[in-house]
Amino acid sequence: MESVTLYHNPACSKSRDTLALIRAAGIEPKIIDYLHNPLSRHDLEALRQALDVPAVCLLRTGDARYAEIGLDAPDCSDEQRMQALVTEPSLFNRPVAVSARGARICRPPETVLEILPD
Repeated sequence: MESVTLYHNPACSKSRDTLALIRAAGIEPKIIDYLHNPLSRHDLEALRQALDVPAVCLLRTGDARYAEIGLDAPDCSDEQRMQALVTEPSLFNRPVAVSARGARICRPPETVLEILPD
C-alpha cells in the first residue's frame, strides 16, 4: 500500500475533508499534527521543495497575524517567512499531503486525489 503523509489540523474543515478523502481511497495516512508537533526549519524547507513553491505559498496569507508580523511587506524574504512558520505554526497553509507521487497543498481538499494511487 502506498504511503501518504498528511500535515493536519483537526480543527480545520479542509484538513478533515482531505483526511476523509484519503481514507475513502483505502489509505490510512501518517498524520502530523503540526500545531502539537511543530515542523523544524529543515522539515519546512524539505516540504517547500517537494511542493516546488515559494515560501509565501506555505503561509496563510489571509490570516491577520500574517500582516501583523510584517510577512506581507514587499521586502520580506523567503527566509523570514520560513522562520515565521517555525515560530508561528498556526500560519501554516494546511492541509498538505505528500506521497510517492508528489506533494500538494490540498485547497480544495480534492487536490489530494492527484497524488493518491489510481
